[in-house]
Amino acid sequence: MSNRFAPLRRRDGYLPIEDHGLIGDGRGAGLVGRDGGISWLCVPRFDSPPVFCGLLDHERGGVLRIAPTAPAHTRQYYLDDTGVLVTEFETDTGVLSVTDAFVLADGADLSGAPAGRGELVRALQVPHGDLEVELVLSARGQVDVARSAGGLRINSSACPDVTLQVGASAPLAGTRTTWRLRTGDRVYVWLRWKDQQHSLNLDLDQGGPSNAAEAAERLASTIGDWQRWSERIRYDGPQPELVRRSAITLKMLDYAEDGAIVAAPTSSLPEEIGGERNWDYRFTWIRDAAFSVYALRQLGLGAEADHFLSWVLDMVDREGEPRVLYDLDGGQPSRERIDAELAGYRGSNPVRWGNAAADQTQHDVYGEILDCAHQRVSNGYGLDPGLWQWLARLANLARERWQQPDHGIWEVRSAARPFTYSVAMCQVALERAARIADQLDLPGDRAGWEREATAIRRAILEQAWDPKQEAITEQLGSPEDGASSALDASVLALPLRQVISGAHPAMVSTTRAVVDRLGAGDGLLYRYLVDDSPDGLAGHEGAFLLCSFWLADNWTRQGRIDEAGQLYESLCARANPLGLLPEQIDPTTGAFLGNFPQAFSHVGVITSGLNLAEALRKDRAETEA
Repeated sequence: MSNRFAPLRRRDGYLPIEDHGLIGDGRGAGLVGRDGGISWLCVPRFDSPPVFCGLLDHERGGVLRIAPTAPAHTRQYYLDDTGVLVTEFETDTGVLSVTDAFVLADGADLSGAPAGRGELVRALQVPHGDLEVELVLSARGQVDVARSAGGLRINSSACPDVTLQVGASAPLAGTRTTWRLRTGDRVYVWLRWKDQQHSLNLDLDQGGPSNAAEAAERLASTIGDWQRWSERIRYDGPQPELVRRSAITLKMLDYAEDGAIVAAPTSSLPEEIGGERNWDYRFTWIRDAAFSVYALRQLGLGAEADHFLSWVLDMVDREGEPRVLYDLDGGQPSRERIDAELAGYRGSNPVRWGNAAADQTQHDVYGEILDCAHQRVSNGYGLDPGLWQWLARLANLARERWQQPDHGIWEVRSAARPFTYSVAMCQVALERAARIADQLDLPGDRAGWEREATAIRRAILEQAWDPKQEAITEQLGSPEDGASSALDASVLALPLRQVISGAHPAMVSTTRAVVDRLGAGDGLLYRYLVDDSPDGLAGHEGAFLLCSFWLADNWTRQGRIDEAGQLYESLCARANPLGLLPEQIDPTTGAFLGNFPQAFSHVGVITSGLNLAEALRKDRAETEA
C-alpha cells in the first residue's frame, strides 16, 4: 500500500482498522489513527481496561486526538527500526508532524528487564506553514478532571484503578485546547498513568518531563533503545523490511515482566462487520506464543525466546495441567463478559472482555509445550528433573487423550470433535518427548512414546483421509460414522510441525483440495467453511492470513518455489503502509478484519520468509553445482 498523503475516510464514523499504528513498551499498548487520535489505549498492561476505546465506540469510548482543525491529508510511518510512530498532516496552510512513543527508561535494554516509564510522549512539529492545532481528550464513563502541578489529573469511572495525568510544554487550557503553530514550532504533550492494582510507584507530579527539552531527550533516548535492540535481528531473505517490522511488532506484544506474548493488543475488532465474532485477544495462548518464539529465535532473538520458554515451563511446573491460555501473570484469564455499553466497531457487537476459550479442552497444548521444551534443549539448555517429570506426564496425557474430542485450534463453540490438528499435536508431544529423553538421557517411556507417535501419524493418514476429496479432513473418523469430512486449513501446518512431510503425496493432494475448496481468491484462504463445519456461531468471517502463509510453506516444501514466492509477495503487499497485518482480510474489499495487529500473521511473515530464503539458497547451490 502507498505511504503517500491521502484523505481520511470513515465508515459509520470509524477509520478503517488498517488506518492505525501500534505503539507500546512491553507492558501496555495503544493504537494511533491516521486522524491523530489514540482511540485504543490499555495501560499499564495489555489486559487492563482500556483508558481510551473510541475504536469500539466513537461516541462514548474516549480518545486523545491531536490534529489540525483544518481538513488534512495524512500519512503514517515508523522511524526506522523502532516502535516510534509518526503521523503527518498536510493542509492548505502547512504540515504538522506528530511523533508518538511509549518512552523507555534511559539506556533500556529491551531484551532484558522491563523498560517502560509509564509514560507516553506526543511530539508536535511544524516543518513549514501556519496551522491551528487542536488537542481533544475524552475518556469513557464518568470523568473527573482536576488541575495538578503536572497538568490535568483525570479519573474515570470506567477505569477506577487508573489515574491519568496530561501535561504539555505549551499552555493547556483543559481537555480541549487549541494552539497556533508556525514553521519551526515544537510542542510536547505527555500522558502518564498510575495504577493502584499494578502500581508503578509513580508520583504523577514528580518524575515526568517538566519542559520540552526533557521530553525531547526522553524521546531521543527511546529511539536509540529501539534501534540498538533491532541491531540483533538477523535475516537475509525476501521482504527484509517487512520481516524486521514483524519482529518489532512481536516485540511490542511481548510482556516484558515475564516473557508472555499476547495474541493481539485489542479486543472485539470484528471478524465480520456487524457480526458477533468479536473476541478479546489480550492474553497469552500457548499455541500462538510458541509460534512467535520459534520465529523470534530464527531471527537471532534468542533472549526473547528463552524468556517465554522459561515462563511457559514454569507454568507447567507450577500447575501440572496446562491451560489453553493465561493472563499476563500466568493465571486464569477473567471470565468472558459482554459490555452492553459499547456499540462495537462499526456497530459490531457484542464487545467482549475476557475469553471463554480459557475453559475449553484443546489437546494441541501438549504438543506446543513439549515443542517449546525441545527448542530449549536443542539450544543447549538442560531440564530440571522435577520439570521433566511434569513434561513426561504431559506426553503421557497426550498418549491417553489424543482420540478424545476437543474444541480445536479454532476454538469452536459447537460440540467437541477429534480435530486432526489436535491429534497431530499430540503426535508432536510424544515425538518431542522421545527426542528430549534421548538427547538428555532422561527417564521415560521413550520407546512407547515413539510407537504411539508412529500410530498417530498412521491414524491421521488413514482415519482423517477422504478418498473422494483426496484430502486429509478436519477430523478423524468416517462420514459413515457421522464424522465430518469438511476441510480445514489447519492441516497445512502438519508439515511445519514435522508430523507429515510437505512432499508426502497425501499432503500434496490435500494442499490442492484446500485451495480448491477453501480458496477465497488471490491467494487468500478461509480457515474452514462455516456451512460445512458449524462452529456454534452465527454469520461468517474473513480469510485467515496465517493459513495463506502456511500454504506458501507447503508449496515451498513441494518444490513449487516460484509459486510460493509469488504468494508470499502478494500476502506481504496486504500489510498497511506501516507494515502491520490483521488476523483476517475481507476477500471482497481487502479491508482488515479481526484483532490488530495479530501476532499470528506476523509470525507468518517471518517463518515463510525464512523458509523461502532457505529454499532459494538450496536451489541456487544445486544450480551452481
